[in-house]
Amino acid sequence: MLEVAKRAAAAGAAVLAGRSAEALQASNKGDAGDWVTAFDVAAEHAVRDVISASRPNDSITGEEHGTTRPAEATGYRWSIDPLDGTTNFIRNIVYYGTSVAVADANGVWLAGVVNAPALGRVYYAARGEGAWLEECGALTRLQGPVPGRKGQILATGFNYDPQVRSEQAAQFAELLEGFADVRRLGSAALDLCLVADGTQDAFGERGLNEHDFAAGALIAEEAGCWVRRPRLTSPLDGGPSDQERLDAWTCAASLELSGKFPL
Repeated sequence: MLEVAKRAAAAGAAVLAGRSAEALQASNKGDAGDWVTAFDVAAEHAVRDVISASRPNDSITGEEHGTTRPAEATGYRWSIDPLDGTTNFIRNIVYYGTSVAVADANGVWLAGVVNAPALGRVYYAARGEGAWLEECGALTRLQGPVPGRKGQILATGFNYDPQVRSEQAAQFAELLEGFADVRRLGSAALDLCLVADGTQDAFGERGLNEHDFAAGALIAEEAGCWVRRPRLTSPLDGGPSDQERLDAWTCAASLELSGKFPL
């Protein structure tokens, strides 16, 4: 499963690596700032092609093309985000990538990959096998943030909806208490990976979609981090609703920081 995930994420990332300002074809999906480009669509096709060729009877749920469930489904399901960090991609900010994860019939995440072509990094994990980073030909096992270090950094993100963003802003001061600084990179998948590799000490964001966190949360978990995933209705069952998603937090940190986040 991990090898398929790595190949699929690499196929999506290869599309993103061909970024061209002239070929973006950016359009807005509804909320101000929620963009989709021709590269999102092409990258998802590339990811799906790899998965379907290797695992033709697995279900796939993706950000751009919804749900594909074969007639004789295996019970395994792939959750893909072909381009996490679309606004960054449009503006040529390097924090974006392709996220691919797979879960079993019970919803247990088995493998996840986040391939960030502009950073030259591939983060990945398989359940029970640890989390790893491939960069510049080197392979590094990830072990999460350094406990108790000074100057701890919190990563977070904000919703596109103005009302929800206002609520988040009102809560932000309390959330930031105890941290030295904050980062807002614009890619939840990479934020989770940067907690896994210890660059950031904690990440918490309200209102994420499953495809935003599926791979990154497993990578952080396998790096030894405390992780909280939202309990969202599966896309196979038509969920989640917007309200269900907005009510839930996705978090990752060292265990000592787990109490910093709202329940």
